[in-house]
Amino acid sequence: MGNLGLLVLRLIVGGLMAGHGAQKLFGAFDGPGFTKTAGHMEKMGLQPGHIWTGMATAGEFGGGLLMALGLAGPLGPIMTSSAMVMAAVKAHWGKPIWATSGGAELPLVNIAVAMALVLTGPGKLSLDRLFGIRIPGWLVALFAMGALGTVAYGAMTKPEEQAEPAGSGEQGDRAAA
Repeated sequence: MGNLGLLVLRLIVGGLMAGHGAQKLFGAFDGPGFTKTAGHMEKMGLQPGHIWTGMATAGEFGGGLLMALGLAGPLGPIMTSSAMVMAAVKAHWGKPIWATSGGAELPLVNIAVAMALVLTGPGKLSLDRLFGIRIPGWLVALFAMGALGTVAYGAMTKPEEQAEPAGSGEQGDRAAA
């Protein structure tokens, strides 16, 4: 039953994660699409936006598909957890935890599921098992370090301060007086 449980977990969370990524990548399911997502990334300080959108959609769409299929071992869950850490830090940080308040409730649940799958593996009902695929530990460690470095760098970026429009602020107030 444990393998069936892992399959259900992978299919639901991985499938929803892939759908979430498809919203950003293709504009599927009433999503914003790539260009609007890139603009949003730039507003959060992630420049250039198209590069960060590519990484986010790879993590969400690609990682979600890998996770759902049980393919490439822990790489899909590492990709999805990286995207969700970035979402928690850049889009949800400083808000109350609950999703109804714009908080990181859902990204944290997705991270927990992904990390559980990293630790347990995809189970017997997976494409990895069917095709005998096993990712070497050194490659998983290298991949995880790259993901961690990318997330750390992205989390430290700050949005550029918006310049005040002409005629506003203290000098604009004096000119108007």
